Amino acid sequence: MAAAPEHDLTFDIPIQGMSCASCVGRVEKAIGAVSGVSAAQVNLATERARVTLSSSAFDPATVAEAIRKAGYEPAETKVELKVEGMTCASCVGRVEKALKHVPGVVDATVNLATERAFVRFFGGTEMVGKLTSAIADTGYEAKAILASDAPADQEHAARDTEIANLKRSLLIAAVLTLPVFVLEMGSHLIPSMHDWVMETIGHRQSSYLQFALTTLVLFGPGLRFFKKGIPALLRFAPDMNSLVVLGTSAAYGYSLVATFLPSLLPLGTANVYYEAAAVIVTLILMGRYLEAKAKGRTSEAIKRLMGLQAKTARVIRNGESLEIALDQVLVGEIVQVRPGEKVPVDGDVTDGSSYVDESMITGEPIPVQKTQGVEVVGGTINKTGSFTFRATKVGADTVLAQIIRMVEQAQGSKLPIQALVDKVTTWFVPAVMAAAALTFAIWLAFGPDPALSFALVNAVAVLIIACPCAMGLATPTSIMVGTGRAAELGVLFRQGEALQSLKEVSIVALDKTGTLTVGRPDLTDFVVSHGFDEADTLRLVASVEALSEHPIAEAIVEAAQRKGLSLATVRDFDALPGFGVSARTDDRKVEIGADRFMEQLGYPVSEFTSVATRLGAEGKSPLYAAIDGKIAAVVAVADPIKSSTPNAIKALHALGLKVAMITGDNRRTAEAIARQIGIDEVIAEVLPDGKVAAIKRLRENGQKIAFVGDGINDAPALAEADIGLAIGTGTDIAIESANVVLMSGDLRGVANAIALSKATIRNIKQNLFWAFVYNALLIPVAAGVLYPLDETLLSPMVAAGAMALSSVFVLGNALRLRRFKTTIRPVGDLSTASTTLREGLQQTPPSAV
Repeated sequence: MAAAPEHDLTFDIPIQGMSCASCVGRVEKAIGAVSGVSAAQVNLATERARVTLSSSAFDPATVAEAIRKAGYEPAETKVELKVEGMTCASCVGRVEKALKHVPGVVDATVNLATERAFVRFFGGTEMVGKLTSAIADTGYEAKAILASDAPADQEHAARDTEIANLKRSLLIAAVLTLPVFVLEMGSHLIPSMHDWVMETIGHRQSSYLQFALTTLVLFGPGLRFFKKGIPALLRFAPDMNSLVVLGTSAAYGYSLVATFLPSLLPLGTANVYYEAAAVIVTLILMGRYLEAKAKGRTSEAIKRLMGLQAKTARVIRNGESLEIALDQVLVGEIVQVRPGEKVPVDGDVTDGSSYVDESMITGEPIPVQKTQGVEVVGGTINKTGSFTFRATKVGADTVLAQIIRMVEQAQGSKLPIQALVDKVTTWFVPAVMAAAALTFAIWLAFGPDPALSFALVNAVAVLIIACPCAMGLATPTSIMVGTGRAAELGVLFRQGEALQSLKEVSIVALDKTGTLTVGRPDLTDFVVSHGFDEADTLRLVASVEALSEHPIAEAIVEAAQRKGLSLATVRDFDALPGFGVSARTDDRKVEIGADRFMEQLGYPVSEFTSVATRLGAEGKSPLYAAIDGKIAAVVAVADPIKSSTPNAIKALHALGLKVAMITGDNRRTAEAIARQIGIDEVIAEVLPDGKVAAIKRLRENGQKIAFVGDGINDAPALAEADIGLAIGTGTDIAIESANVVLMSGDLRGVANAIALSKATIRNIKQNLFWAFVYNALLIPVAAGVLYPLDETLLSPMVAAGAMALSSVFVLGNALRLRRFKTTIRPVGDLSTASTTLREGLQQTPPSAV
């Protein structure tokens, strides 16, 4: 391998928390004490530390840790780079090594399928130039992808151009190769064809024609391999292109000698192999073409997400309605939306009313009513009416743009399982070259006559068949398709690593409020006594409770309003803390409270004994309402269980998972809910730090824990769990602490996420098995191990076809994940995603993965 390029051994670290000169001294002392640091200069005004290293073999994370121990916080910068020219797993390893060698780089991950590098580093914008320069030194081209760019559109255009170029090159190569193949192989296989060539064209003229056509193939469509492969060889860093160059050059060079200087070769060995060189280039171009088309399909989820965006927006400027491009909409502008149009950007309705299809955000198929003050999300579809709204988020800040960004980042991540591939591919290409050289030597020394010809053909076959493309594509393509399919199901992987970790989960721990339940109190039971009208009784009770600030009172009032009941005027209102309330309304005496309040008033509640027993078993505390001295109704208010929750628990059980509930609620209520929906274990009456302790206890037997929550108090538990899944309708803090975000409030998304995780990892293992077994079996065959048994040899042309097939097979297998189906379709119970989902997504850093 080539020596890594040298770089300036200095880098800057932005530091937060410094306030005075003594802070500067502490930070300088802390950095200077780190081994490998030769100097440290801290600037309070710029809040940066310039670190000079004595050697490039240094981990900047050790400096960061020293700064943290001194009481300050180093700030990392993250950048995404588009890398062009990579063709196989060894390219990935070489680019990663070059990036990590740049002083200041904390970590670098390169993805072959997306052709992107994600780099975390210390320093400013000057580091981007160093990074792109480091990649250029390894023979590839790179440029930074800016947040303001439209990377998906740009990549699709670039991919289409690449496919068009490959298609053109393949057609040219095929047209030029066909006569070469027919002339040479036809003469070998068909005696009459041989005779015809000898009589009409002649042997020498046939060789000249094959030479001319093959030369056009190699240095026309095939020139791309030489442009990449030869520089890689000169850097002692061979890649897939190098193998192709070596193989085709060996066949072509030998044929040149046989054609023009046959006397230099041993007697009987002056054979030409032009057809092998030409066919190898053609078949590999075909593989590249099919591979590029398949790669394009792996990102179709991103294309579909991009397709949700409106192209234009109608805004009000200077009293006029103007239709403008989407990227020209400004925050604060008034935007008009007519029936059937897409909402262009995020905002708050200012006038009008309509129903909007928000299924792309919440999974809820029923359109949601939008009136003044209600939020709308860009990309959702207006149904019936028209309205105007004030733009609050535009461009890259919209929810849809952030969702696209999150999916792209997850697709570009590298799973732990990839570590094995990386280790193998670092030595794979050199090992193949060594195997080819050994094959040549053995056949030359021990092979039958003409030994030189046998040695050449078998060595070329080894070089061609062993390209590591399939190994490099095995993992990233499955990740791309899997995370894209997850996004379509309303599951966003903020970290691609969660795809692998989620399949290992054995216990799913759930928060109760907002996760299992709707998250707000609601009137669940209202049973009236004989002789009382339900609607009128509810109206009177709600009229009195309207003057109370208790959450239970609010739930009763909301229930009455939903039924369209008009509240009456109340007088003589009196609240008795711990007991209840009383008042007069419509000249009737209304008293509401617990059973002890009724007993104090002398009203027997025995009529409702059975109802009260049932409510208690359900974890609800009954209240009673008396009108004019008689018990009129028993009332229960509770946080109702989401309609989808029971099916979600069943789905988790069907996956073989244990389900636990961790909640701060009282044990009786928690256990009652657990009985209703089939929870296996209840951990109740815990504080936020108690949830963390509960997760640690569940993990004691080496179990992997997934925690699902939505509130601020769930953030510590989400961070502590092996995998944290945040309900997308929850708070931004919960979303920031999670590995996976469920866009709707539907718990069935948890089961879908786990099932998709299992399917994706299974798919990756299938790909890796094929890639490794393919090479393990066919390299020895190409080397000729079967020849002593039955004289079986692998033609270089067949090797080229098999190599191309291996990559296409891996890509095709990964694309099967697009058809992943689940019987557990998530449908949001909440009608709209909350503001906090938008904020949580917008605060997600571009390189969250």
